[in-house]
Parts: sequence; C-alpha cells; structure tokens
Amino acid sequence: MPASDRAAAREAGELVVVKLGGETFAEGQATLDGVVDAAERHRLVLVHGGGKRLSAWLDRLGIESRFEGGLRVTEGEALDVAVAVLGGLVNTELVAALARLGVPAVGLSGADGGLIIAERLPHLGRVGRVVGARPAVAQALVERGLVPVVAPLALDETGAICNVNADDAAAGLAAALAARLVLLTDSDGVRSADGRTIARLDEPAAEELIARGTITGGMVPKVRGALAALRAGSRGAVIAEGRATGSLRRALDDPGFGTRLVASTAHVDRDSQALSTR
Repeated sequence: MPASDRAAAREAGELVVVKLGGETFAEGQATLDGVVDAAERHRLVLVHGGGKRLSAWLDRLGIESRFEGGLRVTEGEALDVAVAVLGGLVNTELVAALARLGVPAVGLSGADGGLIIAERLPHLGRVGRVVGARPAVAQALVERGLVPVVAPLALDETGAICNVNADDAAAGLAAALAARLVLLTDSDGVRSADGRTIARLDEPAAEELIARGTITGGMVPKVRGALAALRAGSRGAVIAEGRATGSLRRALDDPGFGTRLVASTAHVDRDSQALSTR
C-alpha cells in the first residue's frame, strides 16, 4: 500500500492501544509484521513490556530480582536499571525495528508529558499502580499519523518516576483515549480450571476465578486492567496470544480468538457456552 494510502487509512481507522510483551517482539518477526498490518488499518498506540530483558540486566549487574503479587519490587539501583532498560534499550530497539518496516513510530515513556499517572505502592519501592493518564502527547502524535511507542514508566503524585506494569499502563491509556485495548501475551487468553480458553469473561466471573486460584500470576493484572479500562470508557478489550503470524489481526477481527473481556452483563463461565474448546 502506498504511503499516502496508509496515512489515509490510519487517519480514518479506529484507535487501538496494543500492549506488546517485550519478549514477544524480541522473539519473533510475526508480532512486528502484525503491527505493520494493523498500522495500515488503525490508529495505534503501543505499550511494551520487557521484564525478561530487565531481569537479565539486573542479573548481569548483580542486583536481585524480587516479585510480590506478580509485580517487580523496584527500588534504588533496580529503578535506575529499569529506566535505562525499559525507557532506553527496549523502547529504542522497538522503535527502530518498526521504522525499518515503514511504521512511523515515536518512542516515549509514561513520564513524558505526564502521560501515565501512578499511585505509589510503598511496599514495592518505586512501583506504581496506574490511576490515570494525560493523553495529550499521545493524541498529538496520533493526529499527525505517528505511532507512539510507550515504555511502562510513570510519574507519581510527587513527580517521581515509578516502574508500572505494562498491562496496567496500556489499560490506563485505553481508558483515557476511549480506545480498544489489545493485550498480547504468550498464552492463548484466559484459561478455565480445565485448561480451555475462556471466550468471554465479565468482572464477577473473573473475580471468582481469581479467588479460586484459576487465574493467577501475571494474568491477574491483565484481567483486572482490561476490566478497569472497560469501566472507564475503553471500547473493548481482548487478551490473546501474540507470537503467531496474524495474531494481532485476529485479536482485532476474530471474536473466537483469545479472551474478550465484557461489561458485567454477560456471565462467563459457569456454562459451557462461555468456554471455547480450542
């Protein structure tokens, strides 16, 4: 598609916030190709993770990695490394990779323009819970046909930099932008106790599955973040596997792919129709 046609399609397309795992784009070309395809049809804001890259650098520097409730404890030197790796290395590599494929990407962190607002979680050090966003800088870039690529850093109420969960950051931006939300991960959605992928999931059912220990670990902030985005105005949310060819297109277009998070009007798991048999 000629560049002028791509720009026209982006201008007319739906606004979508996509969270890419730092590992997802590092491990395969398929995810990047999916972004290229989506950028021809939609206006995009990308948020990336990078936990494995950060852990590798912390190990290299002799700094212990600790987690509580699926969130990384980040304080002192660990915060310095997180800012350098997430806001520098991972962000710049992703922007460069997309630029080579013709995507007009612009790197940001959630601290730029006060883009992502966090409330400090003191027991985790300099880690924050996303409580809002000031999307003006992202909106300005999107309106100019550019693709913001956001590192999961934020400012707290004092203006201090915090590390934030990338899924949480993406959900906060989707809510502030009234955009669709796609959380790409290394699993094929949210799974039930018997291992099947749940096709649709509402908040009461999600909290029940969390309480039962069916939804655990890193999937908990994904699910809660997506549901919070829906409550705050996001136009839709899906959690889906992001490594295969065509994953992002399917997450956007195929209702049978991944797990669709829905408003609390449709129960999603106590009957077999709520679970896919993939």
